Amino acid sequence: MKYTQLGRTGLKVSRLVLGTMNFGRHTEEADAHAIMDSALDAGVNFFDTANIYGGKGRTEEIIGAWFAQGGGRREKTVLATKVYGDMSPEGDPWPNRDRLSALNIRRACEASLKRLGTDHIDLYQFHHIDRTTPWEEIWQAVDVLVQQGKVLYAGSSNFPGWGIARANEAAARRGSLGLVSEQCLYNLVERRAEMEVIPAAQAYGLGVVPWSPLHGGILGGVLRKQSEGRTARSGSGLWAKMLEEPAERARIQAYEDLCDKHGVEAGDVGLAWLLTRPGVTGPIVGPRVQDQFDSALRAVELELSEEFLAALEEIFPGPGPAPEAFAW
Repeated sequence: MKYTQLGRTGLKVSRLVLGTMNFGRHTEEADAHAIMDSALDAGVNFFDTANIYGGKGRTEEIIGAWFAQGGGRREKTVLATKVYGDMSPEGDPWPNRDRLSALNIRRACEASLKRLGTDHIDLYQFHHIDRTTPWEEIWQAVDVLVQQGKVLYAGSSNFPGWGIARANEAAARRGSLGLVSEQCLYNLVERRAEMEVIPAAQAYGLGVVPWSPLHGGILGGVLRKQSEGRTARSGSGLWAKMLEEPAERARIQAYEDLCDKHGVEAGDVGLAWLLTRPGVTGPIVGPRVQDQFDSALRAVELELSEEFLAALEEIFPGPGPAPEAFAW
């Protein structure tokens, strides 16, 4: 496994990130534990989750039960979880159980620590931007958690470029470290993050952690799977909608043909391309089964030639930088 530092920090993380969103919803606990064991065996030390995954806390509980098995599991893992989503029990709606108020941040952190069975969270991420809570309040709450040793770093997810800027300017005024990572939707098909989100992350020293690196499976050889009568649950709706457009279907076919020409798997190429992108720490791979994780490991060793990269650029051109992309 290859490693890099997370943004401007001294923290070393693997260039693949194990996503756990399927654990507890599509992947049983025993299978999830086996996948996490194999991730550590392969050198993957960066695990991502969220308090809402698996049905309001279930995924964190699964990870906590895995940590409880000992064997250095917690010590070897850089643990990232998230706060923002509504954690109200069914049928019991009540204020201050979601978003980024100081009250919810404190309560949500304590609840995540309990479910995860650990005394600290390595990377505590804001799952979405909160337009109603001032950054001074958010950073005050995070600074207290850092001082208590319950959180080491803070990160964002699904933030616009201006949100990253506001967050870190507010942190700088307080003398706080601020955001060190941004988790965003980014892949060959969806490249709008290149206009402002990724440049903002680079300017402020945030590591970029792309989610949905294969765009719901579209970049994982979907047309070949269709021809063989195979589909995957997670991406079938997105595939159907996108592939109804003749131009989009032609792009995906050209992509798969290019991969076949070079004798490489489409899914490996989608991940490997992200590893060549400026500012990217590592993509999140969210396996449901062991085989999906094993196949993702190949991407770290896959070298894409300049010719191959140029061909990918022709099929999936980026939007260009801002403001030129939309102003000139």
